[in-house]
Parts: sequence; structure tokens; C-alpha cells
Amino acid sequence: MSSRRHRPRDPGRLAALLVLAALLLFTATATWLQFVRADLDWRRATLSLYLHGPYGLWLRSAYCVLAAAIAVLAIALHARLQGPARRGLPLALFCAAGVGLAAVAVGDSWLPERAPLLAPLVHALAAQTAFLCVTTAMLLQAWCFGRDPRWRGFHRLAWWWAWLAFAGLWLHVLWRDTPRGLGQKAVIALVVAWLALTALQLWRQRRGHG
Repeated sequence: MSSRRHRPRDPGRLAALLVLAALLLFTATATWLQFVRADLDWRRATLSLYLHGPYGLWLRSAYCVLAAAIAVLAIALHARLQGPARRGLPLALFCAAGVGLAAVAVGDSWLPERAPLLAPLVHALAAQTAFLCVTTAMLLQAWCFGRDPRWRGFHRLAWWWAWLAFAGLWLHVLWRDTPRGLGQKAVIALVVAWLALTALQLWRQRRGHG
């Protein structure tokens, strides 16, 4: 019999695979809806409008999957980073973003019928919380990457990509003449891509190695 021991599973790599699968599911669902919802102009309609009407449940479920993925990635990064690179604020902001995103999905499921006057306020606050927290967390987390030797090679890409998403968000908010749907979806694409690149970097690393 072989005496070779099985290498213990790396929870960080498992978390990375789960996050990548969740991001792929969200992206596929959101993209698919751009084609099947002929009643909406994809350039003008924000993704939130797809939460209602035909196939709205699919997107609300995908929102919840994305919210869970953000929290899982944040926890895995916090566990993997070491020394001065491990900070609680990015973790807290990522989790707050996940809660905000889930609140958008859950609130839009029943609030419009039961509390039609309250629904727009809850949606706006939850969505703004999700966007602001996730983009700020991306910046802080990217800065932390530069303080861990094992992540330093990924720092520059993560840093500038996070700034691009952060600037894109404020451009979308302040420049009202742009197509609202196209602008919002561009910001979401930048955020999802950053999360995917970070999860891929997490998967490439082995526990305790660079």
C-alpha cells in the first residue's frame, strides 16, 4: 500500500472556485436577459429594471448568488493575507455590499406590492450602499495586496482596475446625460471583472506559498 499522504484541501482555492462559478452564473443571467427582454432598451434600462417582469426571479436569485460570492471572497482574502495586509475594513465593506445587494433582490420581491411608497427608497439606499461599499472595498483591498509579498505582483492590476471602477461609478452618478443603462452595466461589469480576477489570483496561490 502506498504511504503517500493526501494533501489537505486548501479552503482558499475552494472558495475561489465557488466565487468564480457564482460570478459566471450572474454574468450569464444578466447577459441572457439583455436578449430575452425585448420590452426593455438595454442601453437605457438599468439592470434593476430587469428584476421585475418576465424572468425577474432569475435575476433576483442571481443577485443573491453574487452577494454571497462577494462575502465569500472577502472572507477568503482576509484569511489568506498576512501581517499588515490583513485589514478588517475591506472585509466589512465587502460584506456590507453583499447585504445591500441582497436587500435589493429581496426587497424588490415583495416591497413594490406591499409597500409601494417605501420600495423605491429601500431600493435606492440598498443599491447605493452596494455600489459605494464594493468599489471602496476594492480600492482598500487592492492597496492591501501591495503589503503582502505573495500578492504584490497582483497589486498594480487590482489597484488601477479598482480605480477605474470607482471613477466609472462617479461618472455614472454625476454625468446624467449618458445612457443610464449602459453606464450602470459598464460599472457592474468592471466590478464583476475585478472580483473574478481576484478570485482567479486566489485560486492560483497555494496556502503558505506565493
